[in-house]
Amino acid sequence: MEPTIVRDPVYHQLNARLKAMVTRAYRPGDKFLTEREIVEQFGVSRPTANKALTGLVSEGVLEFRKGVGTFVRRPAISYDVRSLVSFTEKARAVGKSPTTKVLNWQQITAENIEPEARQGLEISTGTVLWALDRLRLIDDIPVILEHRYIIQALCPRLTQAEVAGSLYQVWTDIHHLAIGGAEEVIRAVPLNRKEATRLKVSVRSPALEVTAVGFLADGRRLWWERTLYRADQYEFHSRLGPIQSATPARGQLRASAEARPE
Repeated sequence: MEPTIVRDPVYHQLNARLKAMVTRAYRPGDKFLTEREIVEQFGVSRPTANKALTGLVSEGVLEFRKGVGTFVRRPAISYDVRSLVSFTEKARAVGKSPTTKVLNWQQITAENIEPEARQGLEISTGTVLWALDRLRLIDDIPVILEHRYIIQALCPRLTQAEVAGSLYQVWTDIHHLAIGGAEEVIRAVPLNRKEATRLKVSVRSPALEVTAVGFLADGRRLWWERTLYRADQYEFHSRLGPIQSATPARGQLRASAEARPE
């Protein structure tokens, strides 16, 4: 009796060939073949081509950009959760080109901001703040959507031109503030329609949300932020110390997630 020959499904074979092609003929950031081009070049059906492409996106080999096409994925940007690092400096250090679009820059008072931000900053009604929204891009790809409030009295001469670059550098070098650090909460969230449009991904795409309160070295609170990082572009890195007791708990488990407005 002849042994039974088990062949990989067509899309598995196609997946392997496409992956080899990426390694051999493409660089990170290059636009990849379309479904139609794969169908024509490899003689497979459109559903098979779609399944193979989807598989490579899931594996992190390719990335899909809404309305543009499929591209060879660039290496993920690292976020060190142990220290404050300038986005601008971090991008330049790895040979990438960072840019910032200021979406909103205005003066606002505490009664007009989110209760969560007011509580985090421990401020009273009437406190004047700078309100800032920024879109951060690397090599023209939007990767961070930032929403921030800054206590105006601590940097009253801060300008819109200055916030278009590294805030950490501006605070330190121009306004002579000693930044002490920040307390952060990091969680996974789905992007609503407005957020997804700005980050150029699909609605409900995953993102990493960082909610933080930043301090000066003397303990005064300087800023509150809610920042969204595209999950397909960022990796969060940390180094853990020795085993410690989990009591009292340092984190919280959420039994259910409330729906977020779009």
